[in-house]
Amino acid sequence: MSGGPIARACMASERKARNEALCGCIQTVANQDLSGADQRMAVSFYDDPHRAQVMRQSDNPRDEAFWLRYRGYADRSEQLCRAYS
Repeated sequence: MSGGPIARACMASERKARNEALCGCIQTVANQDLSGADQRMAVSFYDDPHRAQVMRQSDNPRDEAFWLRYRGYADRSEQLCRAYS
């Protein structure tokens, strides 16, 4: 399993589909697509899903740029890690 903040948050989550292979795959994609700061922001969504909604709707250019990177990461991890769920 690829260790990192997203993998740890994934394994600590209450999602039924979580497992080491899935969380490791998601972390591997995050390592390729997101900076450390972006990963820390993404981890906050596990604890507070509403924060993701606020970020998505923000008019702040920095938040908008993050959201585009995050959506790209989320789409790619969904495609690449589907087999593990």
